Amino acid sequence: MSTQNKREVRLPSIFEAIIPILVMIALMVYVFGFSDGAYDGAHMPLIIALIVTCGIGFLCGHTFQDMLDGIINRINATLEAILILFTVGLLVSSFMMSGTIPAVIYYGLKLLTPQFFLPVGCILVAIVGLACGSSWTATATIGIAFMTIGEGLGMNPAITAGMVISGAYVGDKFSPLSDTTNLAAGVSETGLFDHVTAMVSTTAPVFVISLILYTIIGFASGSTAGYNPAIADGIREAIYTHFNTNPLVLLPILVVIAMCLLRVPGLPGVLVSVFTGVIFALIFQGGHSLADIFSILHYGPTVETGNEFLDKALAKGGMNNQMWTINLIILAVSFGGALERCGIVERLFGNLKRRIHSVPGLILTTMLTSIFCDAAMCDQFLGIGVPAPLYADKYDEMGLARNMLSRTLEDAGTLWAVMFPWTACGAYQFKTLGVNPLFYFPYAFVNLLNPIYAVVTALFKRNIFWADGTYTNVLGKTRQGKVAEAPEEEHAKALKALEELRQAGKAPRIS
Repeated sequence: MSTQNKREVRLPSIFEAIIPILVMIALMVYVFGFSDGAYDGAHMPLIIALIVTCGIGFLCGHTFQDMLDGIINRINATLEAILILFTVGLLVSSFMMSGTIPAVIYYGLKLLTPQFFLPVGCILVAIVGLACGSSWTATATIGIAFMTIGEGLGMNPAITAGMVISGAYVGDKFSPLSDTTNLAAGVSETGLFDHVTAMVSTTAPVFVISLILYTIIGFASGSTAGYNPAIADGIREAIYTHFNTNPLVLLPILVVIAMCLLRVPGLPGVLVSVFTGVIFALIFQGGHSLADIFSILHYGPTVETGNEFLDKALAKGGMNNQMWTINLIILAVSFGGALERCGIVERLFGNLKRRIHSVPGLILTTMLTSIFCDAAMCDQFLGIGVPAPLYADKYDEMGLARNMLSRTLEDAGTLWAVMFPWTACGAYQFKTLGVNPLFYFPYAFVNLLNPIYAVVTALFKRNIFWADGTYTNVLGKTRQGKVAEAPEEEHAKALKALEELRQAGKAPRIS
């Protein structure tokens, strides 16, 4: 009886596979382009697309329970990030309460000028991101401060947000503490520091290019009438009047960095930082009862300084204010889990790699798959985790090192996840910085240019890591380096393929 009732599971057809994607895209275009602000969330489009995906899964033989299991599995994999998101809300509130973020704004407005605000800000945000291993923590602390400093200097908020995003993601990519950095190395089965070394080859040059572009924008902005000293002076005066700006209130930022350098796990590390912020609030700001502290941590601070720029900037944080983002993340990963379970990704990309016959083609295809997973499955972890097993053997067949795969996954999967307002990363940064990703997208130069740089250099047969440890640099010289970690059997296969390619003159020898 049970055998007769058991349904045969099949992959969806191409037409079936693209239906949920088209539904989501159409609804997102309507919401963000034609709803006139009557509704500005990605939640309802995701719910409808999720229902459509489950319907496609049912047509392909999956039961409701099977689809639900795929959704729950994906949510379970994201629970730690959701818990950290709760605590980041507490962290922002405690840093507001302690005067830490107001003090960063106060001294930043005093020291920074419109000409050098963008490049210096990008470097400082990158340092915090590197130490924390988290773009989210970097933007939620020093990033918020720089958004207000930028307004005080007359900077376009979209440009400032793009700068903050660029710096935060450079730090995140280079940090061995980052979850995406570890994930990319893990799914590619290569060493963590082999992966970081490979990332330097694309992200470092792009970071330098971005700093030059930010400097040019800064000097162009500084020569216009956009800078109004009265705005900056008004913000500084309001902070000085309502907060104790003793430089010691900056110390909680060092506690965040210390927690990361000591490799304290994310949740306890953030909670220690929250506790530090509360203690500093009691010492330096005073006047807070236990009920006040609970209220600020839960609902966020209510600041009324009389300065609209400052009041808007400081109305951040609180566990309750994170719920909009958490709701979206749960829906986004549910949609991704449903797409994954009903075989849509496998149908769309499973046979594509057979048509790839060059290193640039492989890199471009890997990146496009990652970006597709970011945009369609709404989660950077899927943008990294889904393409890795699809293309890993192709990297071996072309004699490439496994850290070439891991680098490519991050160049697109990590950096472009924040570019879409409906993804978990995009929604978080939208809520934190107050700028829609569609507006800061053109100014997040690191995120925007990194994949382009990687593909262009590969087209010229440069910037490539080979299985035997050799590296062809941007000047076209191939030098021996450290062999990247890889599974033994697959590494032997890659070495054999590389030797055959060299024999045929299709891969460079040491020069």
